[in-house]
Amino acid sequence: MAERIKVMQIIARMNVGGPAVIVAELMRGLDSAKFEQILITGYCDSNEADYLDEVATDITATRIAGLGRSISPIADFTAFLGLIKTIRTIKPDIIHTHTAKAGVLGRLTSIIAGRGAIRIHTFHGHLLHGYFAGWKTQLIVLIEKFLAARTQYLIAIGNQVKNDLIKVGIGNEAKFCTFFPGLPTPHTKAKSELRNEFGWEKSAIYCTFVGRLTQIKRPDRLLDVVAAAKARGLRMHFIVAGEGELYESSFTRSRREDLPVTYLGWRKDIAEIFAASDIAILTSDNEGIPLTLIQAAQAGLPIVATDVGSISDIVKNNETGFLTSLSGGAMASALSALATDDELRIRLGNAGKARAIEFFSLERMLRDHTDIYHSAHKN
Repeated sequence: MAERIKVMQIIARMNVGGPAVIVAELMRGLDSAKFEQILITGYCDSNEADYLDEVATDITATRIAGLGRSISPIADFTAFLGLIKTIRTIKPDIIHTHTAKAGVLGRLTSIIAGRGAIRIHTFHGHLLHGYFAGWKTQLIVLIEKFLAARTQYLIAIGNQVKNDLIKVGIGNEAKFCTFFPGLPTPHTKAKSELRNEFGWEKSAIYCTFVGRLTQIKRPDRLLDVVAAAKARGLRMHFIVAGEGELYESSFTRSRREDLPVTYLGWRKDIAEIFAASDIAILTSDNEGIPLTLIQAAQAGLPIVATDVGSISDIVKNNETGFLTSLSGGAMASALSALATDDELRIRLGNAGKARAIEFFSLERMLRDHTDIYHSAHKN
C-alpha cells in the first residue's frame, strides 16, 4: 500500500464563514486512504461562533495560541514559535495555508522548519479592497509578493480575486489556479412546509441576507435597500441570518425606522432558510466567492448583489440574478423587478441552480484538490 500524503491545513481561525466551511469539507471529503490531514488553527474571538464547536464537531484540530484574528506582536510571535514546533514534529509533505494571517505565518515557518514541504496557499478573498488603506495595503502587497515567490502553488477561489492579485504583482498565471468552492447538495423540505415551521406568511415575498454583520458586508447598505423598498411600496419582508459587531446597531435602526426586517442571529439551518425564501441579497463592499450565495443558488433563488470581488463567478447578470453598483437605490430597483414578476424570479432562480450544480459541487472541489496534492507530491 502506497504511503499516504501528509497534508497540513493551516487556517488562522475556524470562525463561521466560507474559509472554515471549505477547510472542513476538505478535511472530511478527501480520501483518507490517500491523504493524512492535520488541521492547525487558532481560537475565535469572543464575538464569533467557532465552526468546529457549532457545526463540524466531527473534525479534530490542533489549536495554536496567537494564531487567531487579532494582530499582536507577542501573540503572533507565540504562534510563530508554535507553528515551527508543530511543523518540525509532524513533518508534513504539503503545507496548505488559508486566510491572510495564517498564510503569512504558515509560509514563513514552513520556509524555516518545513524540511522540503511543498507550500500551497489559498486566497479566499484578498485584502486589497475595503479592509486597509494607503501604506498598510502596500505593505500587504510587498509581503504577499515575497511569499508568493516562495510558494509553489497559489489558489484563488474566484477569477476576479486571481486577476486582481496578479495585477499588483502577487504571483503569475503559471503559478495560479482558480478552484471554485464546492458545497454538498442540500436536501430540504418543500417551501410551504418550511414556511409553516418558521411561521412565515405563505404569500409574502421574502428576501434573505446571510452573513456576518461587519463593516465589509455593509449591513447599513442593506437597511438602506430595505428603506428604499419600503418607500416604493414593495410588499417584501427581509430576513437577516448572522451576527457580528454591527448586529446591535442594525437591529436598533430597524426598530427605530420600523423596517420590515427579522433578525435570526447565527443559524445552522441556512439551507432551509434559503429554501423558504424567494430572493437572496448581499450588499458587501468586497468579497471572494461568498458561500452563502452558492447556497442561495442551490436553493433556486435569484440573487441581487453588489458587483464586487468574484461574485460575478456565481451571479451572471440578467441570467441568474442582478449585479448592481454600490447604490442602495440600484439594489432596490433590482429587487423591485424580482418582487413584481413571479416568472422572472423562477427563471433566474432555475438558471442559478443549474450553474451551481455545474460549477460549485463538492465533488468538483475535492477532485481539484486531490489533483493538485498529487501533482505537488510528485514534483
